[in-house]
Amino acid sequence: MYSQAVLDELKQYILKNIPPKSEVTQIEFEGPEIAIYSKNPRVLIDFRETIKELAKLIRKRIVIRSDPSVRMEEEETKKIIHELCPEKAGVTDIKFDHNVGEVIIEAKKPGLVIGRNGTTLKEITRTVLWRPSVVRTPPLQSRMIDGIRDVLQKGSMERKKILKNIGARIHRPLYLKEERGYWIRLCSFGGAREVGRSCFLIQTPESNVLMDCGVNVGNSNNFYPKLDLPEFNIEDLDAVIVSHAHLDHHGFIPFLYKYGFRGPVYTTKATRNLMTLLQIDYLDISEREGKVSPYSQKDIKKMVLHTIPLEYQEVTDIAPDVRLTLHNAGHILGSAIVHLHINDGMYNLAYTGDFKFAKTRLLEPATCSFPRIETLILESTYGGPSDSQPSRREAERQLVEKINFTVKRGGKVLIPVLAVGRAQELIITLEEFMQRRILTEVPVYIDGMISEATAIHTTHPEYLSHDLKDMIFHQGHNPFLSEAFKIVDGSTIRPEIVKGEPCVILATSGMLNGGPSVEYFRMLAQNEKNTLIFVSYQVEGTLGRRIQKGYREIPLKDEDGKVRPVKVNMKIFTNEGFSGHSSRQQLIEYLRKMHPKPERILTVHGEESKCIALASALHKVSRVETRAPFNLEAVRLK
Repeated sequence: MYSQAVLDELKQYILKNIPPKSEVTQIEFEGPEIAIYSKNPRVLIDFRETIKELAKLIRKRIVIRSDPSVRMEEEETKKIIHELCPEKAGVTDIKFDHNVGEVIIEAKKPGLVIGRNGTTLKEITRTVLWRPSVVRTPPLQSRMIDGIRDVLQKGSMERKKILKNIGARIHRPLYLKEERGYWIRLCSFGGAREVGRSCFLIQTPESNVLMDCGVNVGNSNNFYPKLDLPEFNIEDLDAVIVSHAHLDHHGFIPFLYKYGFRGPVYTTKATRNLMTLLQIDYLDISEREGKVSPYSQKDIKKMVLHTIPLEYQEVTDIAPDVRLTLHNAGHILGSAIVHLHINDGMYNLAYTGDFKFAKTRLLEPATCSFPRIETLILESTYGGPSDSQPSRREAERQLVEKINFTVKRGGKVLIPVLAVGRAQELIITLEEFMQRRILTEVPVYIDGMISEATAIHTTHPEYLSHDLKDMIFHQGHNPFLSEAFKIVDGSTIRPEIVKGEPCVILATSGMLNGGPSVEYFRMLAQNEKNTLIFVSYQVEGTLGRRIQKGYREIPLKDEDGKVRPVKVNMKIFTNEGFSGHSSRQQLIEYLRKMHPKPERILTVHGEESKCIALASALHKVSRVETRAPFNLEAVRLK
């Protein structure tokens, strides 16, 4: 294999530039990294700066691992870790991955395991000769995270083979070494002039990279991305990048594994955990509704084993001529703006996915500064001329007013929410206003995947806003743990909630296209004392959009499975201020603040009129080329 020749050349260079005393036993590809196995890794640890310089010279990420023969026994390793870590660190579990020589340390306070400037972690490494990986013990236990860790633990041998194969593909030699004749193009398989099934293919003479691969939650006729185009060949696909964990951006990825894809998925760790949760939930809902699913849990498991999590700002090779960096998108936990550095910097593009260019209670605003950028692919959900959002303060005032009014007249408030993002934003908001006695204290019922998604949020506080982290870690107050919230455990108690005292109900799905929110709506809709509050975008074709448009009679299945018309007498209110998307003004402001300025802007992820309107407005602001591409269209970037 050509990649073996590349590896052999790298081995020779590395061995020439590291101390002979390190006793290197193996050098191999592990995904985008090069792993050096050593019988005397303490030498390499001491020469850490040399290794860093070496990584810069060969332009590859290097990881140091100990040879299996020198690693300390498991029980002794556990004992040493407990001795070296302060008791306040709260170490709750220690596990081992023999295939890559890692010891996974789960702790309530990971920072104390790491130590000041990493001193404790370095001491652990030097003493036990296992490579420590520190993870947070979540305040709320997540079955999904436990399940993912179990899959990775049991499949560690398979995953090592996967990473080796991925590494060989990434580090293959370039086919076209000269700049002359080099080209780059973008193909839209979904998400152009529509909201849903986002899927964009970047092609060069060397590689094929897919950015998102989602489903259309609002349109069953165009549910899947158009992967039957001549441009797409699953055998040529080098990598998939997931911007964030909403189904319209990742819901079709397991299908790729069902039909033979064996390449990597790159995303943040939070997105990996959340998207796995939502894909499994999607299968459960499909089964309950008697729909045929395009893939199975087995395919989701394959995806998990092939997923390579990245941190924000971490530069990673994903193909011979493509480097990837993820930046905060401010949309939901772990959401990322995708930056691609193509052909050694010849061309750079940024794909925003869904993003929020404003600080929220949950997250910091999206990044607007990049090293270089020629093309910006920009979402247009709220890109229409009349699309405006109230300030967050005004949105919160309206929310409190509607809830208090409804509760006072003995009604119930139903808020359909996406399990990820809006639900957690509302939990924080409702908890604060109850604490301040501004919001009438009533039970807040949490139904659907919200509680599990919230548990995942508590596992990844590194992605949360500075204010929220300060509240949790320095003020000792975690709003996610408030006793005001009641988890609904099973569908049998929903009728009791509807018949009971005034309350607030947060239930999935946010567009009323499935999940418990539809059942609550059916039971609450006819009572004029009740209120329905929309806080997220309602895609065309969903039940939520029809209600938003003013439909006053909706055909729905009852408990017996028979379809009957339901009269809508409850109050309907839309509160755009909690949206995780940027308003039109924020989209324009983002371009003004962006550094450096792009040479081309492509508007996607919006209804056709909004993509076109935003492209026109941005052209007037920036005087650069702007376009609203169609699905199935290929745009030459270079």
